Order: sequence, then structure tokens, then C-alpha cells
Amino acid sequence: MQNDIGLIGLAVMGQNLVLNMANHGYSVAVYNRTTKTMTDFVDGLKDEPEDKVWEGTIERINGYEDIKDFVASLERPRRVMIMVKAGGPVDGVIQQLQELMEPGDIIIDGGNSDFHDTNRRSKEIREAGFQFIGTGVSGGEEGALKGPSIMPGGHKDAWPHVKNILQSISAKVGSNDEIPCCDWVGEDGAGHYVKMVHNGIEYGDMQLICESYFILKHALGLTNEELYQVFKEWNEGELESYLIEITRDIFTVKDEETGDHLVDKILDTAKQKGTGKWMGQHALDLGVPTTLITEAVYARCLSGQKDARVRASEVLSGPEVQFDGDREQFIEDVRQALYASKLVSYAQGYVQLDAAAEEFSWKLDNGNIALLWRGGCIIRSAFLKDIKNAFDKNPELENLLLDDFFKAAIDKAQPAWRRVVSTATNLGLPAPGFGAALTYYDGYRRDRLPANLLQAQRDYFGAHTYERVDKERGETFHTDWIRERNLT
Repeated sequence: MQNDIGLIGLAVMGQNLVLNMANHGYSVAVYNRTTKTMTDFVDGLKDEPEDKVWEGTIERINGYEDIKDFVASLERPRRVMIMVKAGGPVDGVIQQLQELMEPGDIIIDGGNSDFHDTNRRSKEIREAGFQFIGTGVSGGEEGALKGPSIMPGGHKDAWPHVKNILQSISAKVGSNDEIPCCDWVGEDGAGHYVKMVHNGIEYGDMQLICESYFILKHALGLTNEELYQVFKEWNEGELESYLIEITRDIFTVKDEETGDHLVDKILDTAKQKGTGKWMGQHALDLGVPTTLITEAVYARCLSGQKDARVRASEVLSGPEVQFDGDREQFIEDVRQALYASKLVSYAQGYVQLDAAAEEFSWKLDNGNIALLWRGGCIIRSAFLKDIKNAFDKNPELENLLLDDFFKAAIDKAQPAWRRVVSTATNLGLPAPGFGAALTYYDGYRRDRLPANLLQAQRDYFGAHTYERVDKERGETFHTDWIRERNLT
């Protein structure tokens, strides 16, 4: 039997991608290190609901207990997608495949791999005579089944051999669902880098939404029913997005055990899988200020210190939480602050993409990347079309905030944005995302910052030199500050 593609790693994401491929008419070979996982999946297909397994799908999925038989069943050039835990397990599977596959065959890493690993694997696999694609896949379990956002990178020669499969299973957008949310991103680790930035923006979006909820709940005392109505209305305007939609829905769910709203029963300690942290770490390596997203990672870290926070709450004090202004106006202020901060989050993400593209000599199409995120993925939202339009107008746009559309949006939101940040501060409500976004904006819009004093300090204690505003850029100077100081 000749299968169109093989997939290794049958956790839920892998299983749903297999079903997605088979539902679109492709014959899929499946293999899992634990054979029982594979047999349980294949044998259980007949019990799956019709909306998950289309007619004819079961016959197109073929399980193999031996990886040699799995590889032998594939049409040349062989295409194998790996969906296993990032890191060492991916390298282990790649090593197995290289011993069984032939030159020109294609290995696809569809997991959440660190782009550094993807850069390395791209080189190693090319030298071994095989082709490699490292691709980001976003959308969670439902997206994997019904259409995720797919961000492929790696060896461009391999792209034509997987393009039809990946684009057919991806989410679609456009008036007739004619545009796949999947297209070639760039060489080597570019695909996984774009996925990392997607996840970082996701961290920022979620943090901002949570701050909006926290402020409205504690400053205004909104009930879950009222919060549902607020987010319902927000999702009908410029904030329309998947994350606003699911947040709306969360406020309707009751706990079966107590009858109370479930969201209030959930422990306030957030977890993470690392991609947001990776983005913040590489932002520091590149020297770009991805402050909001990094602050969102820190917020999760602080949430994890639950026991310490409980102890501190019994010792440390703050202001009384009491808002005495116009409630409806403040709800609108929070909406505008959320929108403005969200724009900053995407602006920072694209600045980091540009810096990485320069660092690794990738040719990224920023407008097309926005298109990849319009459907299937976690950060899908209505205003991604505005990002696409901005880069279509000016492919060399150095910061989204400089585009006319986004500049006008920020100008409109600024008064409300500042009111929310100051009100949250005065009431003692933490809003690190809103604050980081506004501080970045205020720093970016100024032609002069206090770094002149910082450079003087560095030169004073370490002779690190400085440049002058009245001399050529790049020319450095040093002052003997102790000798020149004039104390009175």
C-alpha cells in the first residue's frame, strides 16, 4: 500500500491532524512508539462522531506497529510528519527515520520546537541528504481537526511536495473561504519562529484580557452575568476575536458540584509551555523591546507564587478599591485601553520578526504572516486584516504604530488608555500589560530618552565611552569625570 503521508506521534494533536488529512482525501500511515496508542486510535475510529470522521476516512488511515513497515508504505518522496514532544524526542525520531528513508525524502516537524533546534536540524538533515520542514501549527485540538493555522519553514525545495496537503487541511478565510491560512514562511527555523511570535502575542492578548476582567470585576464589582454582556458587546466590534469570544463564554459556565460560576473556582496560578518565555529571551538577544509580551510571561510567573502571595497579602497593604466615577464610561475606557494595548503587542511582535529576519537572513512577508493568523489559530481576530493592509501599503513599514490606521486608532484611544492605567494604579489593581504597552508607546514616540545620563554613568564608572548629539554617529568619547567634576 502506498500512503500519501505518514504521521508519528498520536497524542490528541497528532490524532486530529491525521483525521483532518484523511477527511480531505489523503491516505495516512500512522505510527506511535507505544503500539497500544496506535491500535486504540485506529480501532476506535468507528466510534467517532460523524462530524469528526467523514465518510471514507477510516479506510484512508493505516496503522503500523513496525516503523520499517510504516516508512516502506509511503509514496516517494516520502513525507513524514513528526508530532512528538519538543527537544530530544524529535531528534530521536529523526535519527530513526534517517536510517530508513532515502535521499530526497521529507521530514516535517510539526511540534512546538525551539527555532534554534529547527535551525540546527535544517542544516544537519540537509547534509544527510534529506529534506526538512519545521512548521508551526496553531489552533489547539479543534484547529488540528477542522483547520489550523500552519506556518511552514525549512528547505524551500520541499515545499511543493507538501503544499497541497498542508494548505488543504489548514483554516480558510476570504469571502468564499478561498484563502488558506498556510503558506511558505522562510528558510530553516523561520516557520517555528513565526509560531513562537504567534504564541508570544497570544500571551500578551490573554494577559490584557485578564487585566480587563480583573479591573472591571474589582473596580466596578461587575458580576459574571454583567461581564458576559460586556465581552459579548466587545466581540461585536473592533475587538472581535477568538479570545474575546471564548472569554465571553467562560462567564456562562456553572460548576456542577456547587452551582457557582466555574471561573471563580479556578486556582489563580497560570501555567505555560515555554514559547512566550523563548520569545522574551530572544528579544533580549536581539536587543528589541518586546516589553508587553515579556511582562505577560512575568505575570504568569508571579501568579505561580501563590503561597508567597497569600502570605504577603496578610502583611502588605494598598489603597481601598473604590471607584466613584461614571461606570459606563469606565467600561468603554477599558475597552479602548485593551484595543490600544493589543495594537502595541502586535507592533512589538512584528518588530521582533523584522530583527530576527535580519539576524538569520530570512525574507519574511509580514502581510502574509498576518493572513496566516486570520483563521484557525488562537490569536485570530478581525483586525488582522488591517495589519495585512498596512504591510500591503508599505512592505517596509518599520513599526505598525506608524501606519495611518493604527496611528489614528491609538490617538483615539489614548485618553481612555491613560485613565485606565492611572485608575488601576490608584486603586492598587495590577495592570502590568496595560502599563507596559503604554510605557513602550510613550518611549517610542519620544526623540530623546534619559539614556544620555545612563551613558554618562557607564562612562564614569567603567570608561565605556559615549557618543555626542553634535558629532558624527559612531564617533566615541570618554571623559575623566572625577577630574572634571565641580562639587560645591
